[in-house]
Amino acid sequence: MKLLAPLTAAVLLAVASANAQAAHVLVVLSDADHLDLRDGQVYPTGFYLNELMQPVKALRDAGHEITFATPEGRAPTVDRTSVDKAYFGNDAASLQSHADLLAQLRLTSATQSPVLSLARVEQIGYGEFDAVYIPGGHAPMQDLLASPALGRLLTDFHQQGKPTALVCHGPIALLSTLPGNAAFIQRMERDNRAPTPADWIYAGYQVTVISNDEEEQAKAALNGGRMKFYPQTALQQAGVQYRSNTQPWQSNVVVDRELITGQNPASAVGVAKVLLERLD
Repeated sequence: MKLLAPLTAAVLLAVASANAQAAHVLVVLSDADHLDLRDGQVYPTGFYLNELMQPVKALRDAGHEITFATPEGRAPTVDRTSVDKAYFGNDAASLQSHADLLAQLRLTSATQSPVLSLARVEQIGYGEFDAVYIPGGHAPMQDLLASPALGRLLTDFHQQGKPTALVCHGPIALLSTLPGNAAFIQRMERDNRAPTPADWIYAGYQVTVISNDEEEQAKAALNGGRMKFYPQTALQQAGVQYRSNTQPWQSNVVVDRELITGQNPASAVGVAKVLLERLD
């Protein structure tokens, strides 16, 4: 009996220590289930399964707390084309385990999704979160790039130097912080170029995003449709220093100050690794 108290104290200390090291990560997804293309065409889309679930699983396995949010608080949509073992190293078991976790979390359930709105996140307070992660899929091109609420959140994280991780099409969300955001996007849609704004918080940052070359190789998936502009071009016009991989579709992770950006689906695991290192 004399050994029980010290042992119990040691266990409690270990648990307390583990909890003290746990971080609270905000994962922001798009509300959109489609992308408006040129000439009135529409492409059904959402988030990419591996880009969301590989980092989410890694964060959960490390003991970190995760809160999910979308601009309006609607359940996000998975891009059905991403439910493919090719994005999981051709490992069908890995695909299934990540799909099962998504189902367990009920993120895509219209009635049971736990996602919050960004307005609710703002009410809770940005100080409650230690990092933010934004996965890709084409959906962020529909709404995250122009979300004022996301712009306020990212600006706060920039000012606090908190880890801000984004992958594939996700980095387009950085445009939400642009001064004159709406006018910039309109010029990109019309002319595929726009004046570089003054005093952008990410000006000069080294950033990656799905490349123009990769977009060109993947455009057949749009069924003949054309995107209004490519994210690489838009971010370069806004003022980032773009950093690409040497071979299309190979993993590429770029880190500059608080920003952690991944170029394509293959980069999701690498982005998660860097984010975990930052949180530790």
